[in-house]
Amino acid sequence: MKPSPHPSSGPERPAPGLPALPGRRGFLGGLLATAALAAAGPALATPAHAAARPAPAPAPRATRPLLLGTYTSEAEGGTGIGTAAYDTATGAITPGPVITGVDNPSYLALHPSGSTVYAVAEQEAGAVTAVGIAPDGTYEVLGSRATGGSGTTHLSVHPSGRWLLSANYGSGSVAVHPIAEDGSLGERTDLVTHSSPPPGPGQGGPHAHQIVTAPDGGHVLAVDLGTDTVYTYALDESAGTLTEVSRAALAPGSGPRHLAFHPGGRFAYLACELDNTLVVCAYDPATGALTPGPGQSTGTGSGTSYPSQPVVTGDGAYVYLANRGPNSLTRYALEDDGAAVRLLDTVPVGGDWPRQLALSPDSTLLFAANQRSSTVTVFRVGPDGSLTAVGDPFPAPVAVCVLPLP
Repeated sequence: MKPSPHPSSGPERPAPGLPALPGRRGFLGGLLATAALAAAGPALATPAHAAARPAPAPAPRATRPLLLGTYTSEAEGGTGIGTAAYDTATGAITPGPVITGVDNPSYLALHPSGSTVYAVAEQEAGAVTAVGIAPDGTYEVLGSRATGGSGTTHLSVHPSGRWLLSANYGSGSVAVHPIAEDGSLGERTDLVTHSSPPPGPGQGGPHAHQIVTAPDGGHVLAVDLGTDTVYTYALDESAGTLTEVSRAALAPGSGPRHLAFHPGGRFAYLACELDNTLVVCAYDPATGALTPGPGQSTGTGSGTSYPSQPVVTGDGAYVYLANRGPNSLTRYALEDDGAAVRLLDTVPVGGDWPRQLALSPDSTLLFAANQRSSTVTVFRVGPDGSLTAVGDPFPAPVAVCVLPLP
């Protein structure tokens, strides 16, 4: 494989114009579905003269499960979907067993019911896999379905819980699969290839990098790095088909990668990995139209920062951006109900090549999956949005995705 000019999906990518290849190798190991719940420390001994009033036992600290994505095809990669647990007070991560029988699960998404997790299979013959998770933490691989494209790199579940949406980076297409009552997947109901506009500067074709449903639930947005375009679709929830209703053009050669919505649903923040910017986009729920504003600085100085992913706090006060080039996190304050961002600062991520970020459900912890250092780093989110590193980096082979569960 020739080295790619774009590090979007990992250290290696097929060069533009070459046949689509599974261009984002990387994986990890470790979720705790059943193991490694953190226990409280032993109670202090009570002095003899105070024996009548024994000290109360400390309350056990809460732990929550964490799922980890990687590439199973890497020499130093993982062997499946990793499981772990994180301490909600300290952020400390404890490893658990690995869910095997899942190929190249480089991105993960949870069903709204919490009983099924879905993984991409990022490889030449792209696929998506469903894994059922029982209340006791045991799991069952429910099967895989072909996406009809190559290099499947992102997926999300429609809020109805009835449809799985996936993006194929290598072939520049997006797919839809029905979700059965038990969480398993049916045969693909639609596949749309981004055939226009023409690829941006230096791109050999379209490269669909993300597909998400807008907060209003009425529209599906697909971000394409190759065509510098965000496509808006209407999803027919009976047939599982996509109809394009709008498209937003980004600056030529900007390389839009991932976006995150403000909880108010009227604005989104788009990471453009090739021109080192974060773009604030207005969103119209009535039409699905996305209107990009000017690119905002990542605060990383000269050189290519390769921003990978933005995440927004649950209260809509801050947005964080991972920068792979300088291995940093940028913090912005959100103002005017999300219409504007104000650059605050950057902090070291504590790892190499932060591929993906995730906030804990209560937005008190931020997790960064660092692909090249094979680690997950954890930060405490302060009331002012400040980020403070906690604990040591958690070792995870080719860490490319981290998914804290509710």
